[in-house]
Amino acid sequence: MRVKYEVMVKEFKRVLEKYGFDEKCASDAAQLFAQNSLAGVFSHGLNRFPRVIEYLKKGEIDPKVKAECVMSFGAFERWDGHRGFGPLNAKQAMDRAVELAKEHGIGIVALGNNNHWMRGGSYGWQAADQGCIGICWSNTCPNMPAWGGIDRKIGNNPLIFAVPRSNGEHVVIDCAVSQFSYGKLEDCRLKGIQLPVPGGYDTNGNLTTDPGEIEKTWRVLPMGYWKGSGISIALDLIATVLSNGNSVAKIGTFGDEVGLTQVMIAIDPGKANSTELTDQIVNDIIADIKSSVPEKEGGEVFYPGEPELKSIRENMEQGIPVIEEKWNEVLAM
Repeated sequence: MRVKYEVMVKEFKRVLEKYGFDEKCASDAAQLFAQNSLAGVFSHGLNRFPRVIEYLKKGEIDPKVKAECVMSFGAFERWDGHRGFGPLNAKQAMDRAVELAKEHGIGIVALGNNNHWMRGGSYGWQAADQGCIGICWSNTCPNMPAWGGIDRKIGNNPLIFAVPRSNGEHVVIDCAVSQFSYGKLEDCRLKGIQLPVPGGYDTNGNLTTDPGEIEKTWRVLPMGYWKGSGISIALDLIATVLSNGNSVAKIGTFGDEVGLTQVMIAIDPGKANSTELTDQIVNDIIADIKSSVPEKEGGEVFYPGEPELKSIRENMEQGIPVIEEKWNEVLAM
């Protein structure tokens, strides 16, 4: 089943207005959710939407409040999200980081006390669309064991890098520091497919490609094993220090995944390069990557962000693929 992008935006907007968003915020938020599904990231689009509505029902997200700057130090600012709607607060913070980058060459906004930002890659694309390199990350609730442990102590803290190209075909890597995000596990389980490589442990303590088994144990595998574990800890430390917000450990005491900490960094390459020079550098590197010999006959090597661009074009033309159960859940709200 496929749904037109405009129809998905309209339905998301209708529901968000019902749960307290004003018209503009509902429209902006609806577009963020629909764009995630449009890009093929269903785990943070339609599939995540009902969970966000549950948070609104429970009062854990206040649709009326907005993030605000509480400290400013030139190119670096500290913001408080006031536990408002995570994606809109994160969008506001990245817009501000870009403004600072246009003035200083670099801009950093540390956003504490926010809620889940949904798809972190959205804010990388947002920075790149404005001609900036974007670097951002978020911490999470404790949902992954530190390397060598079995109990959940660290987050699969998503990390994003984005490099702009003037034609809009940006290079964007968006990844959790677990082998697979929980959203990806859910998406695979709902589709009834196995993971391409082991992503965590089953109830017997063995590595498995079964997403449902990993969801039962919550023992996801850090990417690069001990390396992913170390990166997770470092990202949490830096974000908490810069924001004076909530660490992964503290978020774990809240019951639900709320009050998260995020960092938005924008760098303006236009301060040192012409647009043409930046494009040439990026295009040359991408061309070299694309010239790789595929491991399978007829295969293709993609650069980060290329599959999303392909999904956007296809889904705008044909409609966005949806899991009928999830779509009907939204229609019934």
